Amino acid sequence: MSAPDTALAAPTPTGTARPRWRFIDSLRGFAVLGILLVNAVDITRLGMARVMEGGAPIQDPVLDALYLTVQTRFVPIFMFLFGISLWIVLDGARARAERPVLVLVRRLLALSVIGGLLMIAYPGNVLIEYGVVGLVVLPVVAFAPRWVTLAGGAALTAVAYVMFGGGLASVPGVILLGAGAAAYGLPKALESSGRAVAIVFAAAAVLTGPALYWQLSTPGGDPRFSTAGSVAGLVMAVLYTTGLALLWRTPARRAIAAFFEPLGRMALTNYVGAAIVVALTALVVDFGHMTSAAPVVVLALVLIVVQSLLSRLWLRHFVYGPVEWLWRTATWLRPASMRRRVAATEGQ
Repeated sequence: MSAPDTALAAPTPTGTARPRWRFIDSLRGFAVLGILLVNAVDITRLGMARVMEGGAPIQDPVLDALYLTVQTRFVPIFMFLFGISLWIVLDGARARAERPVLVLVRRLLALSVIGGLLMIAYPGNVLIEYGVVGLVVLPVVAFAPRWVTLAGGAALTAVAYVMFGGGLASVPGVILLGAGAAAYGLPKALESSGRAVAIVFAAAAVLTGPALYWQLSTPGGDPRFSTAGSVAGLVMAVLYTTGLALLWRTPARRAIAAFFEPLGRMALTNYVGAAIVVALTALVVDFGHMTSAAPVVVLALVLIVVQSLLSRLWLRHFVYGPVEWLWRTATWLRPASMRRRVAATEGQ
């Protein structure tokens, strides 16, 4: 293991020897990038001042490209990863706490509080939504057989997309789907990227063409407001996830881990921090009268590069990101060891 890899290696919690899935962290970092590109347009209210003043909505190839490659593509990945994390934390709590479900209740309530505070900068953030839905589905994840969690998640996801076009209705199903998949060992499968992952990638690649054609043939622009756009997003979310997993098994893994793993390890800090930075930038830059999404995309890309570098530097010295530390402390009702050396000593 190289020095940078050592710096990013997750500490082993006291009394446990649970692996940290580096691909899942990298996938989460990849999702942070996509979510930022989605959120930045919303937070800056791009072009909305023009529309409120009677101008026409933006007709912009950059925005159209985001509709085809980013919008509705990364939210399902984020929800699915949330479900995976829900199961992983619950599984760890069962080995460390007398009341593991209560640990998860505190964790989800704390996430809702963080989301409530973030509403000041970004009223559209999903943290309250995830916290509340997580509490609703927690009994299933905690007490139902894993096949019920997986099958129930698949059924609810299908109903949400068929009947409601995805969106908010899809959150419970996708979270359950992620939790059920984690219970069946999906993190390990993605880490090793065997034949099954390649088959799913091939199927998603075949379906992407028709899905995009359906989206493009449906009027409305923003894919969040059409069933076709949401379905295309779901298909491409699978394509992105499995494609990245296949790249993980190639020499590209080193570059993927170097850039995305720090972002993923500090995903909550980066999500909150990016929303605040973009909101503050929007106070001094008139995005509302712009006719192109290009400046917003540039802002998001510069910000994500800075966050990756800062996250990597931070994790050389600390175990958790600052918001992650607060979240973990609220989860376990005791301060977590923050300094890397201290945490390593306590874990021996």
